[in-house]
Amino acid sequence: MLLARESAWGYELFFGSRRRELVILVEKKCVFLTMSVDEWVAQSMAMAPLNEAPLTPEVALASTNTRLSHRDPADAFLAATAKVFDLTLVTTDARLLTAKGISLLPNR
Repeated sequence: MLLARESAWGYELFFGSRRRELVILVEKKCVFLTMSVDEWVAQSMAMAPLNEAPLTPEVALASTNTRLSHRDPADAFLAATAKVFDLTLVTTDARLLTAKGISLLPNR
């Protein structure tokens, strides 16, 4: 999932802090990498540089007020990050696409 903001030069892309989720997917053998997660993230960022949206106290607080149809804390942080930084959440996750109060773009 990415977060994006339209700018004069097109879209600025932001990497949602999902490294922990990637680690879990690798550990569960749902995703296979030929290198460590840290190496993969560093290499990916070098090939397609993105800004990283930080997990700030404001985002943490906003995540507790995020209205989602489910109680996944990682999704709440993504939605809160989009709201706090005025970004568009780009996702294929059907549950996130029902979020209220944030800009969404289906990635289909």
